[in-house]
Amino acid sequence: MSLTATNKVDTNKVELEVQISPEAFEDALQKAYLNARKKINVPGFRKGKAPRKLIEKEYGENVFFEDAVNLIYGPEADAAVKEAGLELVARPDVEITAVDKATGVTMKITCITKPEVEVKDYKGMEVEKTVKEVTDEDIDRELKKLQEKAVRIVTVDDRAAETGDTVTIDFEGFKDGVAFDGGKAEDFELELGSGQFIPGFEEAVAGHSIGEQFEINVTFPEEYQVADLAGAPAVFKINLKAISKKELPEIDDDLISETTEFDTLDEFKADAKKKLEEANEKQADNEVETALFDKLVDNMTAEIPEVMFENRANEMVNELAQRLQPQGISLDMYMQYTGQTAEQLKATYMDQATRQVKLRLALEQVVKNEGIEATEEEITKELEGIAETYKLTVDQVKMYISEEDVAKDVAVGKAVEFIKENAVIK
Repeated sequence: MSLTATNKVDTNKVELEVQISPEAFEDALQKAYLNARKKINVPGFRKGKAPRKLIEKEYGENVFFEDAVNLIYGPEADAAVKEAGLELVARPDVEITAVDKATGVTMKITCITKPEVEVKDYKGMEVEKTVKEVTDEDIDRELKKLQEKAVRIVTVDDRAAETGDTVTIDFEGFKDGVAFDGGKAEDFELELGSGQFIPGFEEAVAGHSIGEQFEINVTFPEEYQVADLAGAPAVFKINLKAISKKELPEIDDDLISETTEFDTLDEFKADAKKKLEEANEKQADNEVETALFDKLVDNMTAEIPEVMFENRANEMVNELAQRLQPQGISLDMYMQYTGQTAEQLKATYMDQATRQVKLRLALEQVVKNEGIEATEEEITKELEGIAETYKLTVDQVKMYISEEDVAKDVAVGKAVEFIKENAVIK
C-alpha cells in the first residue's frame, strides 16, 4: 500500500489517495479464486478443481476483481489512515477509482477526523456550592414513608364506602342498553379517589354499602382511547361486595422498634437527619460538578462534526435496548408502547448526546494540556472493576475493551478531579 496524497478538503474532512500494488492485488485475486472455486463449474473439470486461468478465460479476466477488492480494501484503508496519523470519528468512506492487474487498485478514502479543540480558563473556575438544610418537614416525610410501609388493611362493614377506601366490586357497562367489550369485571379492587376509572365512576360508588346492587350513570371523556365510547353516556351495573381501608400505625417508639434497627423515635430521627444531610451534601457536590462542566464546555472552541453527535445518540439508543432486554422488551416493542418512530426516539437523546460529546472533547483536551496519564495500576484497577461489574475475568474484558481506551477513560476521570481541585468553590 502506498499513500500517494493527503488532502484536507474541509474542516475535519481529509481525503487520502491510496495505491495498492499489483503484487498485493494479485495475492488478493488468488485468495478470491481459492474462496470461490468450489462454487464454479467448468466443463471437463470436477467442481472446485478448475485452474484459475481457465476460469478467467471462460468468465472474463475480471471475474475475481470484486471479491479481491472486498478482501483487500478494508485492511489497506485502515493502514492508510494509520500512516496518515488521522484520528477518525466515523468509518471512512472508501471509493475504488481504478482496478487493473497491471497497476493494482487505486482508491480514495474520505475521512471525518476528530476536531481540533481549544479550552481556555479551566483553572480557577468559580462556582457556588449550596447545601440544602435538612428541615423538620424533611424528617417528617421520612417518618411518613415508614408509616406507610407499615400500613394495615382492615375490613370495613359498619358504614358506607368513602373516598380513600378500597372496594371490591363486580361491574358491567352498557351503552344504549348493550354491554360493550372491556366493560365487565368481577372481584375488581378499586381505590376510591385514585382516578383509575373514568370521571364520575368512583364518586358514584362512594356512599354505597356492602351487598348493595346499583346502577351509575357516567359519560366517557371525549378523548377516550376507544372511539366508539369517546364522549358517550354509559350505565354501569355495580355489585359492591367488600370495603376495606388503610389503617396507619401511630408514629411512636413501638413503630420504630418494630420496623427499624432503632429502639426509639429520637434515634430514628437523628439517623434520618444524618442521612439526609449526607444526601444533600452529595447533591450539592453533583450540582457543583455540573456547573463546572457547563463552564468548561462554554470555554471550549471546536468545530465538531455532526456525525459525532449522531453516533453518540445512536449509542444511547443501543444502551436503552440493552437495558430493556432483561425485561423481555425489544426496542421495537418499546417504540410501539411509547408511540415513537426510530428517528423520534433518537431525537430525544440528541441534546444529551451533544452535551456529552462536547464535555468529553473538552476533558480530553485538558488531559493533553496537563499531560495527564493513567498509571498501570490505575488501568488494572479499572479493568478489575469492569470485570467485577459484568461478572467476567479481566482477560475476557480485554477482548471487548482495549487497554488504550481504558487508559483514556481513566485519564479523563483524572482530568475531572484536576478541574475540581483547581476550582474556586464559594
